[in-house]
Amino acid sequence: MARDGQVLPESTYTRSATLAGKPLTGLVDGRKALALFADGATVVFQGLQRYWAPLTRLVAELELELGHPCQANAYLTPPGAQGFAVHSDSHDVFVFQTAGSKLWEVHGQDGPEEVLLEPGLSMYLPTGTPHAARAQQTVSLHVTIGINQLTWRGLVERTVAQVLKDVPDTHLPAGYLDEPGQLSATLADRLAELADAVRSVDADRAVESEVRRFLTSRPPRLPGGLHDVLADVTGDTRLVRRPGHPCVLLDRGDRVEVLLGDRSLTVPAWVRPALDVVRSGDVLRPVDLPLDARSNLVLCRRLVREGLLAIA
Repeated sequence: MARDGQVLPESTYTRSATLAGKPLTGLVDGRKALALFADGATVVFQGLQRYWAPLTRLVAELELELGHPCQANAYLTPPGAQGFAVHSDSHDVFVFQTAGSKLWEVHGQDGPEEVLLEPGLSMYLPTGTPHAARAQQTVSLHVTIGINQLTWRGLVERTVAQVLKDVPDTHLPAGYLDEPGQLSATLADRLAELADAVRSVDADRAVESEVRRFLTSRPPRLPGGLHDVLADVTGDTRLVRRPGHPCVLLDRGDRVEVLLGDRSLTVPAWVRPALDVVRSGDVLRPVDLPLDARSNLVLCRRLVREGLLAIA
C-alpha cells in the first residue's frame, strides 16, 4: 500500500497467524487495509497474473509474442488520492484504466504533460519515463503490464560466460606492482586468446540456448489442470492447445525436444508429424493425428498431463 508518495510499512496492514502450529507472517489484515484505503492509501495488487485467469492468459500470450518476461499489477486508489510521487520504472509499461479516472503527469523531452485516462483508454510508458497519477472524483482502478526486457548485454554475457570460465583462475605473479610490464604482456596474450574463443562461439547454438532458457523457465499456467488430469482421454476427446503455451520443437537426432514454457520433454523423432499438427493450435482429437491409434492416444494423454493440451 502507498499514500502521498510513500510506500507504507507492511506492518501497518498485515498480521501474523499460525497454521498447523507453524507461524505465518505478512498476512493481509482486511480491517487495517480498509482503514488505510479510507484514509487515502492506494492498494497495490502485485503479480496479479498469478491469480486472475484473464491476466494470466494476457501475460502468457504477450510473453510469447514479445519474447520478454511480463508482469501485471493493479492499483486501486481512493477518490482524489495519489499513491506514488513522480518516479520512473526500469522497464516498459502499458497502462489501461478499468474503473474511474486518473490524471497522469507524464514527463517528456518538452516537459510534463497531463493525460486523463478513463475506462477503455490505455497508455504506453517507455523505460525511464517519469510519471505520477492522481485519482479524480471517484475511486480509480488501473492495471499495468510491465515488460521486463531481455537485453543485448544480457544475451552477450550469457553467451560468453563459458568462455570466461575457461580463463585460468590462477594468481597474478608477485612483483607486478614494481614491474607492470610483465603483467601487460601476459594480459595481452590472454585477451588475444579470449578474442579468438569469442569469435569461435556458434551464434546459432547460443540463440537456441537462449530460446530454450526462456521457454523452459516460465511459471506453470494450468487452469483446469486437475480436471484434465482426472479426465479419461479417448480417441474422440476434443483437445485444444492451452493459450499462451509454446510448443517449440528442437531436433536432437533421433529425438525431438519439445519446449513447453515451464519445462521440456523429449520424444522419439517419428512423433514429430503429430506434434506439427498439435502446434497448429486447432481443436483436435487423438484419432485425427497421423500416427497409429495407440500412439496418438499415448501422445495426447502425455501432452494433457504436461499441460500443453486441455480438454476443449
